[in-house]
Amino acid sequence: MNNKLKFFAVALSAFVIGISVNNFAMSDVPSKIAVVDVPQVVAASSQVKALKKEQEAKAKELVAFVEKARKDVAATTDVKKKQALEEKYNKELNSKKVAMDKNYASKLKTIDNTISSKITEQAKTGGYDLVLAKGVVLYGGTDITDAVKKAVK
Repeated sequence: MNNKLKFFAVALSAFVIGISVNNFAMSDVPSKIAVVDVPQVVAASSQVKALKKEQEAKAKELVAFVEKARKDVAATTDVKKKQALEEKYNKELNSKKVAMDKNYASKLKTIDNTISSKITEQAKTGGYDLVLAKGVVLYGGTDITDAVKKAVK
């Protein structure tokens, strides 16, 4: 009888410890989860649309610059002057491209920060503990994409 009592005490202790560990582990699990379709939010962003238009305009400027450079180089008959013009235009083109890329990267980073902050705001407003990209969630979570899209516009 004494062995049965010891076994019962050990089994009961293991059960209580198991329940305690489970409750401790589950205490960190978020209770409210939201999902956001980030590509939809990006597509709806007025900042992204403006950046695309700006990039298209700058690309057209570069094309016009290249066409003008080609005409100037083609019009020159002296070989040395032609090479000098080609080098000059190549340097100008490269500096314009670098400036354009830096400007684009800077604005893109700003837009990314804005979208991230809007997602955070919507999550806090809705009382969500965790927000995941919709593409990685197979099931569950409350979709807050529309609210974020409205906030980003």
